[in-house]
Amino acid sequence: MSTPDLHRPVTPSPKGTGHSPPEDTGHPSPEGADRLSPEGTGHPSRRRHRLTLLAVALGVMMVSLDGTIVHVANPTIAKDLGSSLAGLQWVTNGYLLALAVALILGGKLGDRFGRRRVFVIGVAGFALTSLGCALSASTEILVAFRVLQGLSGAMLVPNTLAILRATFPPAELNRAIGVWGGASALAAASGPIVGGLLVEHVSWESIFVLNLPLGLVAAFCALRWVRETRATTRTGGLDLPGVTLLSGGLLLVVWSLIRTQEHGWTSPYVLVPGVVGLVLLGLFVLRERRAADPLLPLPLFRSRSLSVGVALVVSGFFALYGVLFFVGLYLQNVHHYSPVETGVRMLPLTAVFAFGAPLGGLLTERFGPRWPLLSGMLMLAGTFYGLTGLEADSPYGEQWPYFVILGLGMGLVTVASTEAIVGNAPIEHGGVAGGLQTTANQLGGVLGTTVLGSVVIAAVGSGLPGALDAAGVPGEVAASVAANPGIVGQGLTPVIPGTSDRIMAAVTDASTRAFMDGLHAAMWVGVGATLVSALLALLIRRREFGERGE
Repeated sequence: MSTPDLHRPVTPSPKGTGHSPPEDTGHPSPEGADRLSPEGTGHPSRRRHRLTLLAVALGVMMVSLDGTIVHVANPTIAKDLGSSLAGLQWVTNGYLLALAVALILGGKLGDRFGRRRVFVIGVAGFALTSLGCALSASTEILVAFRVLQGLSGAMLVPNTLAILRATFPPAELNRAIGVWGGASALAAASGPIVGGLLVEHVSWESIFVLNLPLGLVAAFCALRWVRETRATTRTGGLDLPGVTLLSGGLLLVVWSLIRTQEHGWTSPYVLVPGVVGLVLLGLFVLRERRAADPLLPLPLFRSRSLSVGVALVVSGFFALYGVLFFVGLYLQNVHHYSPVETGVRMLPLTAVFAFGAPLGGLLTERFGPRWPLLSGMLMLAGTFYGLTGLEADSPYGEQWPYFVILGLGMGLVTVASTEAIVGNAPIEHGGVAGGLQTTANQLGGVLGTTVLGSVVIAAVGSGLPGALDAAGVPGEVAASVAANPGIVGQGLTPVIPGTSDRIMAAVTDASTRAFMDGLHAAMWVGVGATLVSALLALLIRRREFGERGE
């Protein structure tokens, strides 16, 4: 069987009966725009477009909100459920792992069985598992429902992009993606503040109950106004061997990255699952080259823009999550702000991101993805460079301008890289492309926290003894403090029982200086990564399927 040209939209067979809804075979155009109405009998209204956009925006807002709102509730959850630190980490990591490993499968299910159908199932599953989280009586039950939440999110998120790709014509797609990105950023921005208010005035369970009304409205709008679309060619099953190899490989690789914080990069607990995961991913590639109906069609990567777009999503979210994680530690543990106060001070980043995404859509529509990606990556590099100048006593006035630049840069990068990925895949594989984009997002986030975390710990470990010596900390106390670089790497000061206030003040000063050195080292790594990404952005071209005659 020959391999179809994956950059040319698939034309439906003339043997159709005319009684079923038309499949998504290309972008709507003024001449054929009636394909967007439910039975193809009327001209599509802007109202339908807006309500379709509302449905997918609410869906992705639920997932983004849950990515940030839980952090604020963690101390209360630990106290109420008696969670250990490891158990509390799995409340977040279980969700992220399940989401990361199932995104491409979720997109494939949408391509095969219908994007609207799988999206609605994902929304319903996310809302119901959120209720399960709220009713959890133990940490283990909560982690189990968080895993199910992640799997539901993996069905939901990639199909939001596929629905937009099938609904909006090329002239409007980038603006729609900009609104999609802005909604996601707005949810992430409001998470710490909304979560803090709910935990303080209601309960930690209420942060999960919040998803129920959002899910109800999203599902209603989708069932009422979103047109069902699916791939027009189905040559086989769901490629279960491919699903197993990809999910297993991603699971082990992400697991190994998460474990680096506890064991270090050279530990067998990290290397063994990491290597096995990479082997499974290699076997997945071999499998996909021979599969009649592959889970991830490898010819997609013949598009240079799509391949580079995936790399830029990883590097962009590497930057975003790395900065959010360590600047959050800086604000809370060095400046001693509460979680809500930290969320408020991060608003210049997240709010500008929410507005920067629609701007990124307009610029990408006007200039193509290359220049917004280049500009955005240079902004990220500038942010990293500026943050190398932060000191323990830096006033907020020296911080927020960099948050604004980062938010604007991420708005450009998110939309332009999404266009490079989803816009360079045919509608036939829109769900898979959406899954690929969001998988790259999750991997970038994991890399941002783990790689930069390792850089911080290494810098703290090498600089802490000298800082303690310079602060005049006695040898025995200094040895006890130096044995805890992980604590200092969070911006905290190890507690040494029986130590005088004067010596503890010196320990605090040395620990803070070592943490700031680690933070600066991480930011320099970010500068290098984003500058390389800016060069890669020059390889991006305008939408390649448009050059093939669409």
